[in-house]
Amino acid sequence: MQYRTLGRTGVQVSSLALGAMNFGAIGRTTQDEATAIVDAALEAGINLIDTADMYGAGESEEMVGKAIAGRRDDIVLATKATMPMGDERNHRGSSRRWLVTELDNSLRRLGVDHVDLYQMHRWDPTTSDEETLSALTDLQRAGKIRYFGSSTFPAYRIVQAQWAAREHHVSRYVTEQPSYSLLQRGIEAHVLPVAEEYGLGVLVWSPLASGWLSGAVRAGRDITTHRSTLLPERFDAGVPANRARLDAVEQLAEVADRAGLTMIQLALGFVTAHPAVTSALIGPRTQAHLTAQLAAADTVLPADVLDAVDAIVAPGVDLAAHEKFDTPPALLDPALRRRR
Repeated sequence: MQYRTLGRTGVQVSSLALGAMNFGAIGRTTQDEATAIVDAALEAGINLIDTADMYGAGESEEMVGKAIAGRRDDIVLATKATMPMGDERNHRGSSRRWLVTELDNSLRRLGVDHVDLYQMHRWDPTTSDEETLSALTDLQRAGKIRYFGSSTFPAYRIVQAQWAAREHHVSRYVTEQPSYSLLQRGIEAHVLPVAEEYGLGVLVWSPLASGWLSGAVRAGRDITTHRSTLLPERFDAGVPANRARLDAVEQLAEVADRAGLTMIQLALGFVTAHPAVTSALIGPRTQAHLTAQLAAADTVLPADVLDAVDAIVAPGVDLAAHEKFDTPPALLDPALRRRR
């Protein structure tokens, strides 16, 4: 396992990190299975575990808490907030009112007195940076969080938050957690350069592109069997972007075969090769998934393999741009780009 410094914090984290989204009902993973996955991950050298309040409406945090009981000090523990937690209108977002309340809820579910990294799951356009950063700074000073970061923020919002922290003399985000894979390279154009400029640690999610790069999705197979209940259209063969992804996967599989790698090794080796990336979050649902992903822990891709990848999916290109989660609101709501 490789270890890298998380931004400028001085904290050393493993280049593969354990994402716990699949713990519980979402991944149909039981507590015993989740604990076994955590055991195996820690034994392999993973020392960062990432979850979120909204994963299974708190279920993931509860399962992580039980799995790490008695060994909290050996783990860099990360969770997130801002996504809706129920129907009540104020049980979401990044206001001081909600973050103070929800962090206590997360700490209770995790069974700990602090988290190492508290991340804003999405940018909240209804709340000012000053409001959020000042609340997070107070929680940090209270000892409930060690650091805080953002997740899936557009590059310009990352920059704005850094300037807001300086202007209002509060602590800043020290990490960003974006989506990044062989098939979704858009962050190379804006987010990763900004992260490097501000010295942010980068924890990338979905490095296997929700299963597209697991090795199980290939031409001639029924890809609809990979559909999830959350985003069934992601594996709809009638979607042009999915056909483009399938074509790219076939070409990437050839690159992996020539290099003597599995698709998983190629995919994880690719994202961890970028100098701005600190860790790749893997989200195994079973121990078999974890074993296959841990095989990439020490994968270092040579220049000729990276060049071959660039020839298939160009740098800075998203093959499924419609699946981006950092789109500015004005591109989604016509009313925001039309003068009244």
